[in-house]
Amino acid sequence: MGRAVLIEEPGSLRIVPVPEREPGHGEAVVRVAWSGICGSDRELFQGTRTPGYFRYPVVPGHEWSGTVTALGPGTDPALLGRPVVGEGFRNCGHCAPCRRADTTLCTAAYDETGFTRPGAWADELLLPARLLHPLPEGADLRAAALAEPAACMAAAALKAAVVPGERVAVAGGGTLGMLAAQLVAASGPGELVVIDPRPEREELALRCGATAWHAPGEADGGFDVVIEAAGAPGAAAQAVRLARRGGRIVLTGLAGTETHPLIPSELVAAAVTVHTVFGAPSWAWSHAVRAFARGLLDPAPLVTHEFPLEAAGEALDLLGDPATPTGKILLHP
Repeated sequence: MGRAVLIEEPGSLRIVPVPEREPGHGEAVVRVAWSGICGSDRELFQGTRTPGYFRYPVVPGHEWSGTVTALGPGTDPALLGRPVVGEGFRNCGHCAPCRRADTTLCTAAYDETGFTRPGAWADELLLPARLLHPLPEGADLRAAALAEPAACMAAAALKAAVVPGERVAVAGGGTLGMLAAQLVAASGPGELVVIDPRPEREELALRCGATAWHAPGEADGGFDVVIEAAGAPGAAAQAVRLARRGGRIVLTGLAGTETHPLIPSELVAAAVTVHTVFGAPSWAWSHAVRAFARGLLDPAPLVTHEFPLEAAGEALDLLGDPATPTGKILLHP
């Protein structure tokens, strides 16, 4: 008998026993090593997540790492015993977006591990084996638990298509911004600036490959590429101001309430190209896992707190405490 954290309804969280499950055709069982806590998990608990993107009751956990312990018929036997991470979107695999690997744009109804399907805040996770990405033997599973946000930032980095020598700004010095900085640094930018209001993030930004850290308003602009990873009101408009005319912008954040919306005439006058990222499609997962396996991506320094599964409620409280600076918080079943 295993355990899982169940959110029955907003504000209601408890540990429940979960019977061991046999994988069906095409499925795998993963013993969870580490699972991350994201702002969207807190939204689930508070009941503020956008309608249509959740289903109660639910076991959260879309960021995770683990080891395959069982396989159903129709799966690759080489996966058994392998350390893995895995995609969250339960895409159909047949529609036009899926066939071009844009799996987060699947035309089927939204369905994602940790939101509409049981997630990784549990001892075990059952999911389609086709969503798994094997890791090298001996991989750091604690660091690998950040593969999902890393894959989101891999999508941003690939859309940004940084050319060696270009000036790049990453707006936002949280987990997403630091992961974006690491991935962009591997492209050889001439300048890589992380912009964030918290001066205590400067050392970590430099460790993640930035050449400089600036508070908002201090950067001089004129960047070839701006990746917005703040998810704060006004961040998208700030990205436009930071980019040079004809530059490239990638928006990844979701502000709960927007106070400074983008103005079409300003976009046209700036002649910028604006890309957006919604989740982590399969092609971005492949890129992130390869970067992690080759040591170009190291999420380990971003982890600041660890809790046992039974302390998930305490971990959620910590994430929402403005008086306590946090990076990535992990649960360790």
